[in-house]
Amino acid sequence: MLDRKVKGLGLPILYLDFDGVLHPEHCYWHPRKGPYLKAPGHSLFEHLALLESLPEPHPEVRIVLSTTWVQACQFSGTARKLGSTLRPRVIGATFHTGMDKDGFRDMPRGLQVMGDVARRLPSTWIALDDDPTGWPADARDKLVLTHGLHRLGEDRAQVELKVKLQTLASKNTS
Repeated sequence: MLDRKVKGLGLPILYLDFDGVLHPEHCYWHPRKGPYLKAPGHSLFEHLALLESLPEPHPEVRIVLSTTWVQACQFSGTARKLGSTLRPRVIGATFHTGMDKDGFRDMPRGLQVMGDVARRLPSTWIALDDDPTGWPADARDKLVLTHGLHRLGEDRAQVELKVKLQTLASKNTS
């Protein structure tokens, strides 16, 4: 049975991780201070402006958060981190209330995303992530894999994301 409350049905979706994508993967959580990096010379969300520019020509593409930040900051707090340009595109997260938090956290990222794809039924999708674990062979072509240290700042990752976003948008109009 189709859940009508699920957003994204028939839309092109970008599944977005934060750590290792928008900033180095060495991000930690302090109960009073919140998120912080152990990566000298880097800052949280240092590649946010770059991410804002890449999907700009494709307004139909929506974003689903596939980051552990949702469990720490809740959905709305995590979505706000993306700022006023990307925030309106965010329609949900792979983790949502009602899920077993520990079981979800122990599941490989690829399986988390595949579960959401099965629930959300987008027209087409891609994922931007630094974790290659758990991606089924038939979905690996949808993954834009960033290197945890170089992140989205790596030219190869930018070019691949740009091409896959164009493909995502064109498949939605065909």
